[in-house]
Amino acid sequence: MRIRIIGACGSGKSTLAKELSNKYGVSWYELDNLVWDRSAENLRFPVEVRDSKLVEILNRESWIVEGAHYKWGEESFTRADLILILTPNKLVRDFRVVTRFIRTRMGIEQWNYKQSWNNLYQMIFEWNRGYDREAIPRIMEMTAEQADKRKMIKKTQEVEIHIHAHLLKCRDRESLNHG
Repeated sequence: MRIRIIGACGSGKSTLAKELSNKYGVSWYELDNLVWDRSAENLRFPVEVRDSKLVEILNRESWIVEGAHYKWGEESFTRADLILILTPNKLVRDFRVVTRFIRTRMGIEQWNYKQSWNNLYQMIFEWNRGYDREAIPRIMEMTAEQADKRKMIKKTQEVEIHIHAHLLKCRDRESLNHG
């Protein structure tokens, strides 16, 4: 099972990846952790390091890769069995971003980086607003050749239907090969 999850800030990518990882026993990876060197604030890994880490993940038998990134790592789309594009309502995403901001600032929840007011503003007013307008059309264009395995997901409850259908296809394919 190789699943690529993509969506805007607060769309539920990390939560869904964790749930699927636990349910199916497949390792999951956050693209942000390939981009950002967490040893210092605002420090990126060199592009070569980022790309080699992604290739290492994609060469594994199974994986779940999640992230908002689409301007690099196009191979994650072509190598995926399923591409899940999360598109919940903007207000739902904004609520989740604000809730995460409050929970991390209060020390209730851990996050990969220290959330700032500037991060909050960027996530809601720049990244989330631009995602629907700019990123989604670009992602659809980039994954046009993978349209048969690409699913637009408004509610994460829909995901199980697509995974179940994928697993049935794999089982049928396997029984044809061994039948």
